[in-house]
Amino acid sequence: MKGPAAIFLLLASGVGIAAASAASPSSLQVQVTDDRGLPVRDAVVELDPEGGWRGGRIRFPGRAAMAQKDIAFTPGTLIVAKGSSVAFPNLDTVRHSIYSFSKAARFEIDLYGRDQTRSKTFPVVGTVALGCNIHDQMRGYIRVVDTPYAAKTDRNGIVRLSGLSAGDYTLTVWHPRASAPGSEIKRVLAVAAGQNSKKISMKLR
Repeated sequence: MKGPAAIFLLLASGVGIAAASAASPSSLQVQVTDDRGLPVRDAVVELDPEGGWRGGRIRFPGRAAMAQKDIAFTPGTLIVAKGSSVAFPNLDTVRHSIYSFSKAARFEIDLYGRDQTRSKTFPVVGTVALGCNIHDQMRGYIRVVDTPYAAKTDRNGIVRLSGLSAGDYTLTVWHPRASAPGSEIKRVLAVAAGQNSKKISMKLR
């Protein structure tokens, strides 16, 4: 094919390639360190799209459960989507009574024993600090989010979020020991097409 028709076809193909490239998912790697430069493990990193999430129901892999085992909450920090029901299975030989006085959820679960489970729904975004009325040393946290782009940092302080669209986001980093209001740091972040990276330093108590 020659002439204007060929030129038009070539241009149209180029536009198609550009559009496909622009629509391809972006990714973000975040590394969280303390004020000494050491990696912070189990910090929750969240990325909220400008204008809020509008992509439908949010699901995270695995069961939404906060167990009690060896007189401790496991996992120590759990991420769930807003509106999720969380199970509290007791895997200990002793009884537990779970409670929270947090603004995002105030509740108390009466004593229950081994191999029994209780559940609670969390409709409000925020941090839920957990305790046990019987064992004062027990501490756990549920981070309730309204975005699918949320995960905990690994032992190197790194988390990777994928499937993003290029655009503006609010980046939130939370850790129970962070010396900041609400134990969290917020940044406005522009995510470009392709791979992105960001380093966050936070002071810990």
